[in-house]
Amino acid sequence: DSSGTFVQLRVTLVQTACRKRAPRQNCKTLENRRKPTCLACYKFDSSDVPKVLDKYHNCGPSHHLAVKEIKQRDEAECRAVEEAGKSSDVLYLPGMYAFSKGLPA
Repeated sequence: DSSGTFVQLRVTLVQTACRKRAPRQNCKTLENRRKPTCLACYKFDSSDVPKVLDKYHNCGPSHHLAVKEIKQRDEAECRAVEEAGKSSDVLYLPGMYAFSKGLPA
């Protein structure tokens, strides 16, 4: 895509028995705990030092009653991020254009 690189990550988190700041050792996962699913979408431009054109991230519980609605919203948000930077999606920013008054003809 000439407008940049789109990256989408989906991660399921699991609660463990380890303490937060303890060194990571063989941590056992706790059964029957909530397992939130996180989605992150990023769009980077295609320059040598890529800049983030747009981003979206959301972590939600997988047991929630409205999981289907959350997934649909997440998909729509990620599609919008993916379209960032394309010519049809260019936003006007103040100072982007300058105009001067012409002399009468």
